Amino acid sequence: MSEMSERSGLKVDEQLRAFVEEELLAKVELTGEQFWSTLAGLQERFAPRIATALAERDRLQDRIDAWHAEHGAGSRDDYEKLLTDLGYLEPEPSSVPTIDVDRVDPEIAEVPGPQLVVPSTNARFSLNAANARWGSLFDAFYGTDALPQDHELAKGYDERRGAQVIAAADELLDELFPLERGSHADVTAYRPSTDGLAADTPDGAVGLADTSAFAGFTAPDADGRGNVLLVRHGLHVDLVIDPATQVGRQHHADVSDVVLESAVTTIVDLEDSVATVDGEDKALAYRTWLGLMTGDLVAEFTKGGETVTRRVHPDREYTAAGASAATGKGSDGSALTLPGRSLMLVRTCGHHMTTNAVLTADGEEVNEGVLDALVCAVAALYDLRGLGPHTNSRAGSVYVVKPKQHGPDEVALTVELFAAVEEALGLETNTLKIGIMDEEKRTTANLSACIGAAAHRVIFVNTGFLDRTGDEIHTCFAAGPVLRKGDMKSTTWLQTYEDRNVDVALAAGFSHRAQVGKGMWAKPAAMAEMLEQKIGHPKAGANTAWVPSPTAATLHALHYLRVDVHAVQSELAQRPMADRRNLLELPLSDPSTLSEDDVRRELETNAQSILGYVVRWVGMGIGCSTVPDLDGVGLMEDRATLRISSQLIANWLEHGVVDADTVRETFARMAALVDEQNEGQDGYPPMAPDLENSESFQAALELVFTGGSEPNGYTERALTQWRRKAKTTA
Repeated sequence: MSEMSERSGLKVDEQLRAFVEEELLAKVELTGEQFWSTLAGLQERFAPRIATALAERDRLQDRIDAWHAEHGAGSRDDYEKLLTDLGYLEPEPSSVPTIDVDRVDPEIAEVPGPQLVVPSTNARFSLNAANARWGSLFDAFYGTDALPQDHELAKGYDERRGAQVIAAADELLDELFPLERGSHADVTAYRPSTDGLAADTPDGAVGLADTSAFAGFTAPDADGRGNVLLVRHGLHVDLVIDPATQVGRQHHADVSDVVLESAVTTIVDLEDSVATVDGEDKALAYRTWLGLMTGDLVAEFTKGGETVTRRVHPDREYTAAGASAATGKGSDGSALTLPGRSLMLVRTCGHHMTTNAVLTADGEEVNEGVLDALVCAVAALYDLRGLGPHTNSRAGSVYVVKPKQHGPDEVALTVELFAAVEEALGLETNTLKIGIMDEEKRTTANLSACIGAAAHRVIFVNTGFLDRTGDEIHTCFAAGPVLRKGDMKSTTWLQTYEDRNVDVALAAGFSHRAQVGKGMWAKPAAMAEMLEQKIGHPKAGANTAWVPSPTAATLHALHYLRVDVHAVQSELAQRPMADRRNLLELPLSDPSTLSEDDVRRELETNAQSILGYVVRWVGMGIGCSTVPDLDGVGLMEDRATLRISSQLIANWLEHGVVDADTVRETFARMAALVDEQNEGQDGYPPMAPDLENSESFQAALELVFTGGSEPNGYTERALTQWRRKAKTTA
C-alpha cells in the first residue's frame, strides 16, 4: 500500500487522492473537501446498512445448510416451504410491477444489438470497445473462421479471400436489403440521391424492395468516394464506396467495405473483469471511465514497429434520405448524425466488496461500491454538463450496472445509495439508472420484486450461466454432490431461469424501454460457431447479449439484423410465465453413476481452468483474458468462471466425491500444464518450480479448500489477499 493522506476523517491512498483532486475534480466545480466529506457521509450512512444485508445473507445460508444437513435434498414442496418461512422466497405478486423510467437513450430502449464488456484497467481495450459502435464486416469475414478458409492466405491482401468475402457480403445484402429484382452481386454502381437509392445492373437501374431501408448517404466526391446508409431493425449498415482502395478496385460496385452498426452499448467494468486491489489499481480503473466521459481518453501502443495513438471516434454525418443534396439537410432542417461511439455503461462493485484505497478513522476498509458510485457519478458530470467534445448519454442519464445483489431489499439499498449520490451532487432524481444482474438465486426467485424496488431506475436485467450456477451450487452446498459443470446446462432450473428472466422483464414493460440481456460468448476465436449458436439469444427475446471483442460484436450484429427482437418480445409476452417452482430443482448428482475417468476429467478441467485464470489475476494483475482450457481452446474468462469451478470442486470435496490429496495432486499437475501453455509470455510467473511459494498456486488451492465457508462462494477475498502479497513480493 502506498502512502496515505488524511481527508475528512478518512485515510486515502495517495495515488487515489491525486487522481481525485487533480484529475476527477478538475472542471466540475467540486472541491476535494466536498468530495471526501461526501464520501465520508455516504460511508457512515450506508456501511451499517450493507453490513446488515451481508449478515442476512449469512443467516439465510446457515439456516439452509442446517436444513439440508438434516433432510438432505428433501422434497421440492418442503424446500419451498423452508425458503418461504425464512423470508428467502417472497410472495409472488398478483401482477409484475411495471417500470416507469424516463430519460433513457434509444440504444437502451429501442435498438437491439450486441453489448461489449471491457475491463476498465485497459485504456486501449476500452477505446476499442467505445469505437466498436461501427465495425467492418469485410474485416470480420476476412480474418476469422466466420467464412471457411480453403487455402493459405497470401501475405498482404489475398484476392481469393477477398472475392469470398465480397460474395458473402452480397448474399447478406440480398437477404437483409433485397433489390426490387436481381442480386447485389450484379450491381455495378450504387447511386444514392434525395429521390432514393438506385443500383445499376446489366438489366437497368433498380431500387430497394423496401424503400424505407434507405436511410441516407454522403454524396460522391471527385474521386468517387461516398457512402450508402441502410437501416433495418434500428441498426445501420454503411456501404463505403471507394474505388481507389484495393478492395474497392476488386469489388464489382467499388464498395471498399460494408460497415455495420455493432456494439450499440458497452459496459466499462470495475468488477469481475479487473484485478483492482489497492488505490493504484482503483485510480487506473477510474481514469479510464473519466476519460470516456470527458472524451479525452488516449492510448498509445506499438503496432508493426510504429507508435499508434487511439482516441474515441467522432460522430458520423450523412445526408438524410429525402434531403436536399445541395444543403445536405434533412427535411426537418438537420443533417443526419449518428453516434460514432458505443453508449457507455459502467459496472461497479457489489455490496460485499471493500477496498483499502480508503480507510475510515477506525482503519476499516470503505465499501467499494459506495466509492464506485460517487466517483463514477462525478466523472459523468463531464458528460451531463457537456464539458467534453463528445456526448455519451444524449438523454442525460448515467447507466450503472450493479452486480451481485441478493433480493429486493438489496436492490432497494442500491436505489437509496444512488439517490443520496444524486442529492450530494445536485443531480436530478433518477439520473443514475440501474442495471440489475440476475446472477444470484435470491434475485432470480424474487425478480419481480427486485424490478419493483427499482421501478423508476431499472434499464437492464440479464442472465449469466457461470455466476448464477456458482450461487446455485453454494446455496445447496450441504444438500449433496452437484452435477458436472457441463451437465448443468441441461437442467430444468437453468432453462426456467433463462425463460423466466425474459418473462418477468416483458411483464414489467421492458420492451421498447429497457434491455433484456443474455450472457457472454466465451470463445473469441470460434466465430463460425458463434454465428450458428448466438442467434438463439435474440430469438429468446433478448435485445442485447454479451460478446468478447469488437469483431464478435460486428458478427453478432447480423443476428439482430436478421431477427426482429421487438416482434419476438411481443409474441413471448403472450406465453405463460415460466413456473417459479421449477427454479427450486436442485442440481444434484449420483456419484455412483460417474466413472473414475469422469471424475478425473471433471477435476482436471476445473483445476486447470482455476489455475489458468488465477495465475493471471494474482501473478499478473489481469482480471479478464483469453485463457486456454484443458484442450488448448481459448476461453474468455473472468471471476464468474472461477466461482463456478471452485464451488464445484469444493462441493465434491465436502461430499467425498474427491479427496484432498487427489485435489492437491491434480492441481500440481495442472500447474505444470498451465505453465507450459503460457511459456514465453512476458511477465508470466511460473508456478510449478516452487508451488509452496507461488502466490497464484496457493490462492487457487485456498479458493477450493475454503469454498464451502466463503460467503456465497465469492472469490474476491482470497484473490485480493494473494494479489496484494504478490505485488509486495514483486
